[in-house]
Order: sequence, then C-alpha cells, then structure tokens
Amino acid sequence: MKVMLVDDSSTMRRIQKTQLAGMGLTDVVEASNGKEALDLLDKGGVDLVLLDWNMPELDGMGFLKKMRENGAFKDVKVIMCTSESEKSRVIEALKTGANSYIVKPFGPQALKDKLGL
Repeated sequence: MKVMLVDDSSTMRRIQKTQLAGMGLTDVVEASNGKEALDLLDKGGVDLVLLDWNMPELDGMGFLKKMRENGAFKDVKVIMCTSESEKSRVIEALKTGANSYIVKPFGPQALKDKLGL
C-alpha cells in the first residue's frame, strides 16, 4: 500500500511516517500542501492519503474537493488528520469525500484502528 502524507508540518509527517513504518507500511510519499499533493497524486499509485486540513497554498479541503472531482481517484482512501475537532468540521470533511477522520494529536494505535490493521 502506497501512502501519501499531506501536512505542512515536517515534524507531523515524520511522526506519521514512523507510525506507519511500525505497521509495516514503508511506501510513503510526502507533500507539504494540497498543490504538491495533487502533483504527486497525478503520478499515480497512491492508495491512502493522510490529509491535514490547515495548510498554505491549497488546504486539505481544497485538495479533497479537487481529488474527488477526478473519478480516477475515487478508490483512494482519505483520512483527515487534523486539529479541527468541531462536529461541523468532521461532517463537512466526510460529506466532501473523506473516508475517516482523526483528531491530532493521535497515537499509533488510533491510526492503526482507522486503517483497519
């Protein structure tokens, strides 16, 4: 499974990458904003996106909307990984096309549970 980490915080991407490696998921690409993520997505092969909401250039929701508009990516699973914890935000993300939602900070077990591993 190829995973794309999309977060403007290099520290958060490093933490997520370490958590994923602990689950045996080592095929990981990284983007620091939604614009970079769209470019990586176009290169193909991504199965799962861990997506932050608040980023420069193109935020997580903007990325998610553009991604879901393209039918080629309908099967790519998206987990919003964000500090946005208001119920209305969770509902908005799920309605836009996120498959799941996890609030930062989270531990490896919470991520593993969301991945169904």
